[in-house]
Formats: sequence, C-alpha cells, structure tokens
Amino acid sequence: MARKDTSMTREEIQEFLAANTVLQVATQGADGWPHLAPMWYVMEGDKVMFRSFTKSQKIVNLTRNPNLTVLVETGDEYSQLRGVMIKGKARLISDPTYVVSVYGALAAKYPMINDTPMEMDREAMETAFGRFAAKNTVVVVEPSKVITWDHTKLGGGY
Repeated sequence: MARKDTSMTREEIQEFLAANTVLQVATQGADGWPHLAPMWYVMEGDKVMFRSFTKSQKIVNLTRNPNLTVLVETGDEYSQLRGVMIKGKARLISDPTYVVSVYGALAAKYPMINDTPMEMDREAMETAFGRFAAKNTVVVVEPSKVITWDHTKLGGGY
C-alpha cells in the first residue's frame, strides 16, 4: 500500500512559512563542511529572504559558493512534523536602501526594537537601522527544489 501524500500545496507552503519564525540556513564552508545557522527571515512574494552582517561566515560562504539549503520545521511528535526545505542559490543584495527595507520587514515580524514587532515608515527604518545597512547583506533564496512534508495529513498513521 502506498503511503499517503504528505506534501504541501503552494498555498500551504506560503501559509506555513509566513506563520513560522526560525530558518535554518546551511552553507558550505571552505573546508567542505556544512555551516548551519538559525536566522530570522521574511518573505518577498514566494521567496525567503534574510539579512546578515557581510563579514559573517554564512555570507562569506555564499560569496564563494551561492548554493544553500534552508529549512523551516515544526513538530515534536512524528504525527505533527511539518517542514519546508528549499535547495537553491543565494542572490546577495548589499544595496543599503534595500537592506534597510528588509530590516523594516524583519522589525514588523520580530521584536527587534522593543518587546513587540512594529511597522515603521522609511524615516523610522533609516533612524533605527541605517547605520548598519552598509555592513549587511540580504540573501534572497532562489529556489531550485522545494521539498515539503506535513505529517498531520497522515491521520495518525505511518
């Protein structure tokens, strides 16, 4: 008997990624070993993006080799496991204006300035994040393969 399909639809993927907060980012170090780091992320349409200091190991790795894998997953029991894994290439953007806008999007999702996320106008974003923009790079994940699983679709079975 064939196993039930546990893949997510495009709409389910979008909803899942929008609802979660931690992205595991895997890049390849110069020594050939994976470098894995948790990151806050936002969506731009159907693409995952995050920012990091340009001198961080993940950005250094992606400058050398743009291949990466990212993962968002949830669930503590097998029947509740859900995840989206994206294999792709990193598009690196260091334009300070764009970096500030991504900082703003992150601040709207995460408590970056105070205890709660907050929407900011351009001036507020520049004031809060402008001094960091030139030292940061935004990574847009350009997917080549998306793998999903949603074990809640199994109905408790295996």
